[in-house]
Amino acid sequence: MTPILKLLIEEAASPLQAVETKFAVDGTGFSTSTYVRWIDHNYGKGRGQRQYVKLHLVVGVQTQVVTAVRVTEGSAHDSPYLPALVKETAARFCLLEVSADKGYLSRRNLAVIAGTGAVPYIPFKSNTTGEGPDLWRKLWHYYEFNREEFLKHYHQRSNVESAFSMIKRKFGGDVRSKKPIAQLNEALCKVLCHNLCVLVQSIYELGIEPKFWAPSRLLGQTRLLGQIRRLPQKSAKRRTY
Repeated sequence: MTPILKLLIEEAASPLQAVETKFAVDGTGFSTSTYVRWIDHNYGKGRGQRQYVKLHLVVGVQTQVVTAVRVTEGSAHDSPYLPALVKETAARFCLLEVSADKGYLSRRNLAVIAGTGAVPYIPFKSNTTGEGPDLWRKLWHYYEFNREEFLKHYHQRSNVESAFSMIKRKFGGDVRSKKPIAQLNEALCKVLCHNLCVLVQSIYELGIEPKFWAPSRLLGQTRLLGQIRRLPQKSAKRRTY
């Protein structure tokens, strides 16, 4: 189900191509019903912690629609997932700006965003210098000497926090499934439902005409669905209780 859910999330966002050109990236956690326990030798007693899964998103800043998503274990870092998320968004949308917090700052991430034709708005850390590739130097000087203008664009990143709030308030801030794959799919279902709500609202407020399954994308999607259908299926045995 995972590839199908991701495909549906992307298709639900596609009709908003006409209004979304600026995007924000971030991650958030969903608590689970499972715990991890260990013995703390320093204090001689057992300790426990609830496990959680992490949702990595790219969100359009105008409508808060999710354009690309990854679900990982709770301890996964955010930064390594930005390139794939941005490239998936660029396959369907025209990117002009991408904003993210300092945790995403790296030369690779800046290069990937610039490679899509967008301007990366990721603030530099206090100990960062302007030495490096040409793109790094230009963005560092822009951040240092045009801070007020830079922050006007960067603060659009708060829209991704609004998207997290929308998802959790409507569909809950935890997942009830116990198995890892089921937890992943449950989190994706929350995102899919969120995108459908955003799409319906945009149809009425922005006059969006929903068009799905564009011909330019049908070939790749047909191949994906064909691969899914060819996967071996477990035979279901009828049981009598």
